[in-house]
Order: sequence, then structure tokens, then C-alpha cells
Amino acid sequence: MVLTAETHVRITSLSAFLTPALALWLPSGYAWGSSMMLLAALLAASTWVREPVTPPSARWLVLAIGLMALAWLHGSDWGRGVSVLNKPSRYLFALPCLFYALRFPPRRQALLAGIAVGAAAGGLRALYDVDVLGLERPWTSAHDSANAIQLGNLCGLLGLMCWLQLLVYWERWRWPRRSAIALCGVLGLIGSLLSQTRGGWLALALCTPVLLWLLARQLSWRRASGGALLIVGMLLPLGWYMGDTIEQRLNWAVDETLSYQRNHEANNSVGHRLDHWQLAWRMGTDKPLGGWGDAGYAAEKARRVAAGNAQPAVLNYGHAHNEVLDQFAKRGLIGVGGLLLLYGVPLALFWPRRRPDDRADPAHADRTCLRLLGVAMPLAFFGFGLTQVFFAHYNGVVIYLGLVTLLFATLTGLERARPHQSDPDQALTPVAAAA
Repeated sequence: MVLTAETHVRITSLSAFLTPALALWLPSGYAWGSSMMLLAALLAASTWVREPVTPPSARWLVLAIGLMALAWLHGSDWGRGVSVLNKPSRYLFALPCLFYALRFPPRRQALLAGIAVGAAAGGLRALYDVDVLGLERPWTSAHDSANAIQLGNLCGLLGLMCWLQLLVYWERWRWPRRSAIALCGVLGLIGSLLSQTRGGWLALALCTPVLLWLLARQLSWRRASGGALLIVGMLLPLGWYMGDTIEQRLNWAVDETLSYQRNHEANNSVGHRLDHWQLAWRMGTDKPLGGWGDAGYAAEKARRVAAGNAQPAVLNYGHAHNEVLDQFAKRGLIGVGGLLLLYGVPLALFWPRRRPDDRADPAHADRTCLRLLGVAMPLAFFGFGLTQVFFAHYNGVVIYLGLVTLLFATLTGLERARPHQSDPDQALTPVAAAA
């Protein structure tokens, strides 16, 4: 049976909704939408496999994803057999989804609605885990506490994306929709706060000023100032509600940092990160081009701990708790280069380059919203990666590649559908993307 183009658009739109909407409250919910689109892309390969990749700037995204897959292959522990393909395959599977989504761009409304539902569901799940189940941190179990960091960070990011939607469409939306999106944003931030992930709070705080500046440049300084007041208005009551917990977590961070500086104490959250970072840097500088590889990293780390060059606490983790340093130690500049492309190419593709001629044009607002959401992705994930190896986890890779793909394809669809007389931000050429 041959499906119509409209049916394919419905499939990509459903995937665009499900990918963020299910990410934070169902088991492996982050993979449902992406898996559906991968299956659809493979079954419909005849519709895109012979087509040129358009817009031309998309080739840079293909290059970044492909090179990161190769970077993960480099230095893999081949003694583990075919399991070494696990992480590279996550990137390679994203390419058919990208080609398919570019051929049949999803609808903007589906993607934005999915982000809002995902933030709300994540916040509600966090409240349920803490207030009903009595967990200290949401998304945790007796055997796995990493989910609190991963999913708490993603919950905060989705909440921030709701806040961006609200600011862009403030004048277009009526108060019921404004209130609903604002509530979704608040729930997303609640999920982040309840997760107690200090690195996530730092990442969101670092990327928010950039997003405000872009908002002012593309829409108005009045809108950006209102946005700053809005987020302060959201955070103040949340900070009051969780003031004791937040203060305790921040005080712990200060005490653990001072303890490491004075006594080299690494048996705590901050201490083992600081020790890991120093160890990873030294190991990377010893083999700067290709790194030690996964197996070599583990063996050399154990050797250096035995020699007294690092604390035994670092042996409890298989990564360096910093995305760039982990790649540097294991894969050298090859891994670092692939990682920086994975951040930098989406940032260049989404970054608005010129002030618009007509800020009141509804099409400009639509494109601005998608561009701001797209800029938020690499900025936030880079911030998350300062204290956590986010891409070592399946949910980190799937959400990043899935949302970047969907946002870029949706933006491409809008730019194809409308002429650019009112908005000089056109799809990037490869030369412009590299600039």
C-alpha cells in the first residue's frame, strides 16, 4: 500500500508529539516516538532514499551525527563483541529519521504540544514519586540513581521550552492557553528542582541569558524583560517551597569543594567529580590524539589509583562526569572534535542571524519559536555535560538527536511553505553554517 504525503506528515507529527510527551513518565518513554519514526522511515525508504538532502545545510547535521557515530566506534572495547555497536548505532539510526522528517516535515503544533505535555507529565511524575511514594529523589530506584540526574535535567529543559513558547506567542494566545503553558513550564521546573540536580540548574541558568538576548533581538526588549520577570515569578515561589532542600544541596556543594581542596576528600558528589576531571585531563594529555580507548581507560585509571595518583572513589564510575573530558581521555581530540560538532552544528543551524524587517509577521514568530527551542538544545546539553556524561545514557542521545531532528525538520517545513520577504533568516547554506 502506498501512503499519501499527508499520511507521512501525520506519522512524523505523531512522532514529534510522542518523543517529548512520553519521555519522562513511561518506562523508556523517550524512545517510543523515535522508534515509531525509525520504523516508518525504513518502511518508506523509497520516498526519500533517492532524493537530495534539502536544505543543503542539513548535510552539516548529517555529517555531525555520522562523525559522532565514528568517534564512538573509535576506541571501543572490541573484546565485547557486537555490543560495541550499541552506542554508535544510536547515532546511525537517527539518520533515516532525519531524512524522513525532512521529506515530510512534522506540524509545528504537534511538536510544541508534545513539549508542553512532556514538561507537565515530568513534573507530575516527580511530585508523585516524592510526595506519594516517598522517594528522596524522583525517577530513582534502589539500583539506579542516574535517572534523577538525566530525567531531572530533561524535565527542566522541557519546562524552559514551555517558557520560551509562552513568551513568543504571548500576544497571539488567549489567557486560557497562556495559563496552561505557564503551568506546564512550572511543572517542568518543579521536576528539575525535586530531582536535586545542581548541574542541571547551572546549565539552565547559563543558557537562559542567551535565549533572552535572542528573544529581545528577534522580537522586542520589552518581551525579553517580561520573560525575565516571568521566570523570576515562577522561581520565587518554587524556591520558597523547596528552600530548605535547595539551600542544603548548595551548602553541600560548597562544603564538599572545600573538603576536596583541603583534604583531597573524593568520597562525595563534588569531590569525586573534581578528582575525575583532574585524572581525565592528565590521561588525555598523555594520549591527546586518540585517547586510551574504553578498555585502556578503565585499566589505566585502576593503575593510577593504585599508584596513588587518584582517589579510589573514581573506580565506582565508568566515565569522567564531564562530557568533553570523558571523550578527551577515551578518544582524544577525535572524540572531542566529534562532540563539539554535535553541539556546534545545531547551534549554527538554529541561530537567528539577522534582525527581522517585520516582527509582527506570524510566520516570523513561528520560525523564531523553533529557532529559540533549537538553540536551547545544544546550549542546555553542553551545560548538562559539564557535570555529567549525558550522551553515555540512552535517554540523553535519543532526546537530543530526536528533538534536534524534529525541530530542524519542522523549521525547514515552515521555510519551504512561506516566502522569506518578511524574514531574512533563510535556511543556511553549508558555507553559512560553518561561519
